Formats: sequence, structure tokens, C-alpha cells
Amino acid sequence: MLKVTPYLELDEQAKHLVDHLHGTKIALTFSEAAVLAALLQHPDVVLTKEELLEIGWPERVVAPTSLTQCVSTLRKKLEPYSEVQLKTLARRGYQLHISEQSNVKMLAIKDAESIRELLVSVSLRTKAGGIFAILLLIAAGWYMSDYHGVIKASANWKAGKEIPLNIGGVEEQAHLIHRVGKEQLHPSWWQKHIAPEGNHVVGMKDFSAFAMADINNYSMSLCPGKDPKSCNGDGIINIALIDDQPAGLNISEFVPLSKEMENRIRYNRIQLPQGIGASGEMTEHNYHADVYFPVAGELLIRNDITMSLIYDEEDSGTFYFSSCVTDEDCLTTPIKYRLRGEFDQYAGRIGKMDVDVFHVKVAQKTLTKPEEISSSAVHFFRESRKHEVLDDELYFYRIFQNDKTAVWIVPRLGNFIAWTKYQKLDL
Repeated sequence: MLKVTPYLELDEQAKHLVDHLHGTKIALTFSEAAVLAALLQHPDVVLTKEELLEIGWPERVVAPTSLTQCVSTLRKKLEPYSEVQLKTLARRGYQLHISEQSNVKMLAIKDAESIRELLVSVSLRTKAGGIFAILLLIAAGWYMSDYHGVIKASANWKAGKEIPLNIGGVEEQAHLIHRVGKEQLHPSWWQKHIAPEGNHVVGMKDFSAFAMADINNYSMSLCPGKDPKSCNGDGIINIALIDDQPAGLNISEFVPLSKEMENRIRYNRIQLPQGIGASGEMTEHNYHADVYFPVAGELLIRNDITMSLIYDEEDSGTFYFSSCVTDEDCLTTPIKYRLRGEFDQYAGRIGKMDVDVFHVKVAQKTLTKPEEISSSAVHFFRESRKHEVLDDELYFYRIFQNDKTAVWIVPRLGNFIAWTKYQKLDL
């Protein structure tokens, strides 16, 4: 067996990790065991991707993504053991580092001599005080950690229910995400904003949908096709509702109007700083959506949002966000808001739904004040000014993704849901 920590060992033959402290075993695949064994035998040494591919998949030719997935799964299995750090070094490879436990002697359960020595040499009061201090430090570190913040933020949301939505004369079930404590979850809170007499679209068939209820607003996103995995980005509809009064949205008029607005108004693109990607191969993960805000008696507002993720490592990098607000009659000079920050990506859950949580620490933000603004857009300008002042740390949730689209919870105007188009761009 190969020792990972004083209480954790790798059994290469049985292909599992043995946790002597908790009396448990963690199963590994052949590739995971082989890659971990190689890293353990070369602690703090950077092993190249080519070396690890040859070790983990001997006499086989596999894509580099096989190693990426293998390392990602290993990290999850090693996650309970914070002293074991499997690092990614960009364009170099991977490195395993086992950190020393300062002032703590980690003992394997089978190490009876070490246990006896510790018990004999230290008084009961000292032991109790030391254990309490260690527990206090662990609790304080956990409470102050970014991951604890992610868990707290994710705990504000629930999922698992479905509600019926009738859009364009077709009724389907929508996956529902809502705030904890939000009680008004009847389908009527979404449906009442659709004018029944105008709820018809020629050729409309089945669709897949997500719906969300935040503290003060409701939103829904849908894509043609019964299975969200088949969504290719064509025909996506994102509607956010910020007023309790029925909006009277005429779907038969809304669909062609939204296409006209998208073709008429300049596409909102993020301008990445010069030099990005110049030092080596990098990839921009770009997400774009048009979200519409209908309010009774007001001009239809369109919010064109774009997000770009540039990964420095496997689960961290730089996050760019851009928002452009205008109205259907072009009375409002576009209200533009941009931010940039560093993000850490975490695997999380909302109810029974697996989600990717992006914790963004905002480093730069810019609001372009409009020269002209309609009464319909005043609310959105005020909210953008609040964001310019208050945005410091944000949580974006990616709740679904396929090759061409993704569904996000976006922290704007509270929070709304948006089904985005997705593309990868090599820089």
C-alpha cells in the first residue's frame, strides 16, 4: 500500500483508498488508481499530461479530456482530506502536495504505539484544551472559507417541483427553482402575465422550460423541443416579470417583435483586454441571452446579457459580464453595465439538482450612463446604479448545459433565470 496521509492509504491492487480514521474505503477506477499512485511516488513533482496519460491508459490512445475528467473525479474523492492537494499547473501538468498539519499529530488508528505515547505524555486537561482549540480553529476556518459562503448562498434556493406553463398555445411542465420561504408558487403567478387572447404561435410545438421565483420577481426560460439536451439555441424565449400586475404580454406579437429588436440593436459583446491568450492557448467560454421584461402599459424592455469565462486553472479564472438595456422603440440610449472579477467554480446542489456555482469577486465595474431614457427604463437604470455601488461578491448558478446552450441564474434585479446560447472561442 502507498501512504497518502498517516491515516489514508492507497491500495493499488484493490483499487481503493483506505481511510483508517473513519474505517471506510473509497473505490477508484484503474486510471484513477494509476494516476494517483504515480503522483504519490513523485510528491511535489510536476508530472506532464503526456506522462499521466501513458500511466493511466497504458497501450491506449485517448483524448486529453480523459485525464481532465480523471483528475476532476479524483479531486472530488479526495475533497474530504484537505491536506491532500492535487494541483493543476497551466500548460505544464499536475502535482500532488501533502501539506503538513501544524501543531497536530495525525495518527493512524492502527498506529498503537503513537497513540500510547501521546496519551501517556499529555495531561487530560491539556488534551481537552488542545482538542477544543483545534476544533475551534477548524470551525473558524470553515466559517470564513469561500466554500462555506457558497454553501450558505446555495441553501437559499430550492428545486424539485414542476409547474405547468402554456406558451403559444402549448402546455408543458417547467422545472421550478425558487427562494426558500417563497410561498406564492402557483402557476398563475407566471401565467397571469400572458394575455390569453394573444397566446398563440403558428407552428409552436412542444418545448422544455425552467421557471424561477425570487423574492420580488418571477422569470421563465424555454427552448423548442421536449428534451432540453436537444436545445440548439434557436427559438429561445426568456421572460422576467418584475411587477405583480398582469403584463398582458401578447405572445403572438412578442415573438416577431423580439426578433426585430435583436436584429435592429447592436449585439452586446464583451471586449476582452489586449494580450489575453497571447502567451499561450486559452479558451473563452461565451454565454449570451436576450431577456425581456414586460410591464403593463410600458414599452417592452430588452436586456442583452453576455458572460465570458476564461479559465486559468480547472476550476478558477476570470469572469466577464456585460449587460445592455434598451426598449422596443429605441427611446432609451442603451444602458450598459460591465464587470470583471476572479471566479472559483464549485460543484453544488439545489434540491436534487446538480449545479455549478461560480463565486465571483468583483474587481472592476463600469456603468455607461444613457443620454436619453424612457419612463419604462427608469427602473432598470436605477437598479444598474445600485449594482455599480453594491456589486462586490456575486454568485452565478449554471443549472443546465449542453454543447450549444446553458441555463443560468443571473444575479440581476434580484435574480432571474436565463437560457443562454453557448460557444467556445479559442484565443
